[in-house]
Parts: sequence; C-alpha cells; structure tokens
Amino acid sequence: MCNRYTPPHLLDMEREWHIGNRNPIRWWDPVLYPRGQGPFLRRAKDDAGYSRELVVGQWGLIPWFAKEPKLKYPTNNARSEEVQDKASYKHPWARGQRCIIPAADFDEPNWETGKNVWWRFRRTDGRPWGLAGLWNTWTDKATGEVHESYTMLTINADTHPLMSRMHKPDPKLPADKQDKRSVIPLNPENYDDWLAGTVADAGQLLRLAEVDLIEAAQVVAE
Repeated sequence: MCNRYTPPHLLDMEREWHIGNRNPIRWWDPVLYPRGQGPFLRRAKDDAGYSRELVVGQWGLIPWFAKEPKLKYPTNNARSEEVQDKASYKHPWARGQRCIIPAADFDEPNWETGKNVWWRFRRTDGRPWGLAGLWNTWTDKATGEVHESYTMLTINADTHPLMSRMHKPDPKLPADKQDKRSVIPLNPENYDDWLAGTVADAGQLLRLAEVDLIEAAQVVAE
C-alpha cells in the first residue's frame, strides 16, 4: 500500500497527459497523505467523445453509502483483487470510473534493518508515474456540497524482487505468503485503455512495474 506520495508540477502533468495548458488554478497538497487533496485524471464527464480532465479530490474514495465525507476507515488504497466485490469500490469499478493518479514519486517503508526506513520510488526515465485508481463523486445530502474523491489500487508484490522488500513482514508467514502490496503503475501506451476501455481491458493492466523502470533510494532527512 501507499500512504505518501508527491504530485508532479502542473506543467509536467499537462505535458505527460496532453490535457492542455488552460487548466484553472487549482489547489492540492504538495505532499499527499490519506484524506488530503490531490489531483487525478479521468475521462471527462461532460464529453460525449473522449477527452481527459484534471480533477482535484480527496485521497480516500467516498462511497455512495457514506454519511459524511471524512470516513472513519481508510479508503486511500484498494486491493485490486477485491474491487469487483467490495462495497466501497464495486460500483465505480463496474461503471468504469477509473482514473490516473499522477505522482512524481511515492514512498514505501522498508523494515530490513528492524526499523522503518522510508524509500522513495521514481521512474528511471524521469517521467511522472501514472498510477491506477478509481474515482467517485459524492454529494452531501445535508448541504448539497459535491465531493470528488479517489483511491489508489494495489496488487500483491510477494514475488517482485524490489517491492516485496517493502513493508513490515509478518514473521509467522512464509515469504511468498506475506501479501506485500504495491501500487500499480500504468505504461503510457495504456493510458487510454485504462480510462476508456472495458472492464476486461482494465483488468489486463493490473500488474507490477518492471524492475528496470524503478529508481529507488532511501529518503534523506531534510
């Protein structure tokens, strides 16, 4: 799972995802933590054809049945193996409400020393990450306020040579049964398939990043 990442600069997002340079000035957190406000890209809601739009919303998907926007349980990460059936995510998944979460980098904890040491992950080619996510729009019945929100999909990384080293291991479980989690980076050539393809098309894109695409290093305290 991921609980901290950095959004790219707006100009970098405009260049990577071809969303034009007329996006309104928007505010989001410079470093994202659960329930913070972050940017994401989706297929434009008001476009009968296909175009991408930049949206700002809460990192922590607000499901249709929520009573309030600030939930008492975490929804910033969603297990990709469960999105088809889990109440919080099954409707956005079935409706194709998939989004791309831009990230200049993301952080994960490494416990190989016996202590939590944060590692930072970037792309080796210098491009921003486009992470797989789901979005939802929720309206507060009491106030009429509309809330946009999103969740970051994760996948089992027990067999990945790098991502399997992240997160605190359970000493009672074998190495291949830890259910270590990783975010799901999308390849640039698959952006359109993720945003506008069928559910079956999207399911084929739920996979781990190649090791040679990942630049990882310990976070240096500032």
